[in-house]
Amino acid sequence: MLDTYFKISERGSTVGREVRGGLVTFFTMAYIVALNPLIIGLAKDADGKFLGGGDAPNLALVAAMTALMAGILTILMGVVGNYPLALATGLGLNTFVAVGIASKMTWADAMGLVVLEGLIITVLVLTGFRTAVFKAVPAQLKVAISVGIGLFIALIGLVDAGFVRKTGSGPVPVTLGDGGTLVGWPILVFALGLFLTIGLMIKKVKGAILIGIVASTIVAVIIETSLKIGPNFDGATGKVNPKGWGLNVPAMPDKIVGTPDFGLFGHFNLFGSLDRVPLITVILLVFTLLLSDFFDTVGTVTAIGHESGLIDKNGDIPNNDRILLIDSIAAAAGGAGSISSNTSYIESAAGVGEGARTGLASVVTGICFLLTTFLAPLVAIIPYEAATPALVIVGFLMMTQIKAIDWEDYGIAIPAFLTIILMPFTYNISVGIGAGFVTHVVIRVIQGRRKEVHPLLLLVSGLFMIYFLSSPINNWVG
Repeated sequence: MLDTYFKISERGSTVGREVRGGLVTFFTMAYIVALNPLIIGLAKDADGKFLGGGDAPNLALVAAMTALMAGILTILMGVVGNYPLALATGLGLNTFVAVGIASKMTWADAMGLVVLEGLIITVLVLTGFRTAVFKAVPAQLKVAISVGIGLFIALIGLVDAGFVRKTGSGPVPVTLGDGGTLVGWPILVFALGLFLTIGLMIKKVKGAILIGIVASTIVAVIIETSLKIGPNFDGATGKVNPKGWGLNVPAMPDKIVGTPDFGLFGHFNLFGSLDRVPLITVILLVFTLLLSDFFDTVGTVTAIGHESGLIDKNGDIPNNDRILLIDSIAAAAGGAGSISSNTSYIESAAGVGEGARTGLASVVTGICFLLTTFLAPLVAIIPYEAATPALVIVGFLMMTQIKAIDWEDYGIAIPAFLTIILMPFTYNISVGIGAGFVTHVVIRVIQGRRKEVHPLLLLVSGLFMIYFLSSPINNWVG
C-alpha cells in the first residue's frame, strides 16, 4: 500500500531509505524548534508585549506551536504533494516579522499580515500564476538556483558549526573559526562528523548521513558530560565563550517528556494593522513577505527536484501544483499559529542525500516534529556541530549540477554566476534568484533576443526591481 501510494519503487527508492531520509531531514532542521522562540519569542511588539500577550517571554509556548505546525504541514506535504520536502517557520521571515512588522503594531496585527500574505499566495497558486512563473524560468537558470542553494546551505553548515565566523571588524566580514583559529571541542565534533560521513559515503554505506549525525551526537554528549563546556553565548549573563557549543548544549536533560501548550493558535487580527500604520506601509510589508516566500520556495523546490532526480528536462516537477499549494497554505497557517510564516526548508536536501525520493520521508519528518511537542528536551541533545556536516555534504552534491550550465552563452552564464554567488554572499535565496532574473532579461534585451524571454519573467524581474529599490521607495512615499 505504501509503495503504491507514494510510488516508492517507481522512483527507485525503498521504505528503509525513505525512513532514513525523513529522520536525517528532521535532525538537520530540528534546531528551528529551539531557534524560533529565541527570535520571535524574545521580541516585543509596539505595545511592549511578548508573543502571547504577556509581560514576560514564554518560549515553551512558541516552541510547542513551532513543532506542531511543522509536523502537520510536513505530513500534509508528504501525503498530498508526495515530495520529500519538509516545512517549518521560515528563518529570515521570522526575523522580519519580529523586527520589521511587530515593532510597528501588536503581535496579533503582525500575524494577521502573515495570514493575509499566505492567502494571497494561495490564490496565486489556485489561479495557476505561481506555477506559470515557475515554468517560465529557463531550465539552466533553475540549475543555477539549485547550485547556488547548495553553496548557501554549505555555508549555513559551516557558520552554524563555528567553522566560519563573523569578524566583527576589519576588511573581511568572515574568517576561520575564532580570529582565524579553530578552537574548542565542538569544532572537533564537527570535523569528526564530516570525515565520518565522507568515509561512509565513499564506502557506499547505507545511512551514512544519519550514522554521522548519531555518532557525532554521542561523542558530543560524552565530551560535554566530561568537560562541561557550555554554550558559546550565555543569555542570562551575556558571557561569550568562543569554545562553547552552538544553539544546543548536548547534555542529557533532567526530563525527556513535557506537556505542550498550543494556546497561541488563532491569535491574529487580519486587518488590525490598518489601525496602526498607513495602507501603503501595509502593502509594502505584505509585498516583501510575499516576494521572499514566493521565490525562496521556487528555489528550494527546484533544488530538491534536481538533487532527487525528480525534475524533467524542462525543469518541471511531478505534482508541482500540489507542492506549491501546500507551501502557500503553510504561510497562512504559520500566521494563524502565531509563529510566523511557514515555508519549505532547504535542509530537506539532507534527507534527499540520504536517499529520500517520496512523500513518505516527509511523513516521517512530520511525525518526528509532532513527537517533539512532547519530547522537546530530547531534541535539544543534538548540537549544531553534529547536524551541520550533513549540510556541507549535501552542498557538495548539489554543486555537481553546475556542469549542466552553458558557460559560453553569456545570457545564461552571467545570470547563473550571479545567482550562484549572491545566495551565500547575501545569505538570501531570493536575492540570488532576483539578480539572476533581472540580469538575464537585461542581457537578452542587449543581445536583441527579448522575444526569447517569457512575458512572466519580464513581469517578475520588474517586481524584483521594486524589491531591490524598496528602501528609496519607502523614503519616497514617506
